[in-house]
Amino acid sequence: MTDSHSRASAGGAEAPRRPAALTNRWVALAIVFVTRTTMGYQFQAIASVGPLIVTDLGLSWAQLGSLIGLYMLPGAFLALPGGMLGQRLGERRTVVASLALMIVGGIITAAAHGYAAALAGRVLAGVGAVLMNVLLAKMVADWFVGGGMSTAMAIMLTSWPVGLGLAAATIGGLATRTSWRTAILTTAAVSTLGLLLIAFVYRDPPRRKEGAAARAEEGARLSGREIALGATGGFAWGCFNASLVAVIAFGPGLLVSRGLSLADAGYVVSAAILLTMISVPLGGLLTDRVGRPNLIIVAGSVVAAIVMTLLPVIDHSLLAFCLVGLAIGGPPGGLMALLPKTVAPARLATSFGIYYTVFYIMMAAIQSLAGVVRDVSGSAAAPVLFAALVMASTILGLALFRLVEHASRAGGALTRAHDLS
Repeated sequence: MTDSHSRASAGGAEAPRRPAALTNRWVALAIVFVTRTTMGYQFQAIASVGPLIVTDLGLSWAQLGSLIGLYMLPGAFLALPGGMLGQRLGERRTVVASLALMIVGGIITAAAHGYAAALAGRVLAGVGAVLMNVLLAKMVADWFVGGGMSTAMAIMLTSWPVGLGLAAATIGGLATRTSWRTAILTTAAVSTLGLLLIAFVYRDPPRRKEGAAARAEEGARLSGREIALGATGGFAWGCFNASLVAVIAFGPGLLVSRGLSLADAGYVVSAAILLTMISVPLGGLLTDRVGRPNLIIVAGSVVAAIVMTLLPVIDHSLLAFCLVGLAIGGPPGGLMALLPKTVAPARLATSFGIYYTVFYIMMAAIQSLAGVVRDVSGSAAAPVLFAALVMASTILGLALFRLVEHASRAGGALTRAHDLS
């Protein structure tokens, strides 16, 4: 994407200089953080007003569940095309269009008088959210390529639970005082805020002033190495996230089977989510300070898997789930920084498309498998133990990623040696 501040006027005059504040990468990260929070806010909104929608639209609970889950389904089909689209049209322009889809989708859902219309609005908003999610990661990577990548990625990832928490804390009360339609319209309002920030405040980093033609030529096609890096990195990130989501989804059932009420079970599980707002940024900072991402990712995944294994047997449920929230803080920043550190910036958007395609497939598949494990075993603890196994599989994904990375380096060294001979 051509930076509007790098263009000269037709008469050859120097382009106006960008305000100094906007060249600060932390300002850019703050803008991305606020923008990405809108995705978590919109995702959680339907769950927060679920009983009101079921009553007003005459939905079944299965239909309500589909309204929640289908928000993320487009990711399996659109992550890769979205990355390619962002590479061709420019990330910022594509993110603005994505936020516009979230706004329109929110409005359609709020105005719906039946399941079909609500579903259409929800899927449309989900398409926008998926495209935005892929490209915001690329935008952060552009700003932090010189250092602090794991910290920045970890902070960016925290925007998701912040959005979930804000929605859980505000939308239900607003819907009770007004209506569920008004509450859903707030998701369009916060998406509008994100659109304005990206369109009029955010700027690309100064180093992205290379010619558009050169960037297009360099990023025209991914190599087999870059495809493999995107796929293996997405597998590792998918294992890590799907494991946590499975614990959040099936954890309440485990706690209810141990005598807690559903309300108390939800409160206990939410503690793990809240703690990630602290543990994940700290984990990213630790990864950058130590400079050994492999160690942090492996150690964090092992500890998290062990803690998940102990969830069914630890008597103090709140303590157990708090330990999960703390244990998972280490790996996310390092996992999200894997791809930007190994793929050329000009091809990173497309590579992230592959990364997120595998991620979304993993998210859907693991949740389904966890449900099958629950049905087949008849045990409320079984899906949680399955989630622990999936968490440990993050290490396999990391190993495959490093194997591809090292194999490509060795191949390049052999090629250079042959050329010199």
